[in-house]
Amino acid sequence: MPIPEIFLDSSVLMAGIISSQGASRVLLLLSEDQKIRITISEQVIIEVERNIARKIPKILSYAREIILQSQIIIVRDPSKIDVLQHQDWISHPADVPILVAATIAKTEFLVTLNTKHFLDDPQVALRAGLQIGTPGDALKWLRERFQEDI
Repeated sequence: MPIPEIFLDSSVLMAGIISSQGASRVLLLLSEDQKIRITISEQVIIEVERNIARKIPKILSYAREIILQSQIIIVRDPSKIDVLQHQDWISHPADVPILVAATIAKTEFLVTLNTKHFLDDPQVALRAGLQIGTPGDALKWLRERFQEDI
């Protein structure tokens, strides 16, 4: 089976860095063990570093180490044209670049804690052609994928 590929938004990456347990952290550990491949965009890394620097600056170097250990792939942000072409995917315009980056990166699952914008409208996943869920949903999906291999 090919390695499952997921895309994290900034809320999940931040939660995985800050917490020593929980589903967001488990995803980072699975990536570190090369069981899954995590991709993020430049926008995600910028948001996470900015939020950590503002809220808990003393862990910024630790956050960068976690990202390196997890072997996270950082892709370029989508072009303005790509973003404009997909404005109808989600009602919150600031989230369009995340959806577009996840599809361009050809990931299978977008993981988010932003249920209001991404999950409350099931059409978002259909429009983007992605599975979208919380870290817990992603772990359930991964368990099912791993059991298929047994």
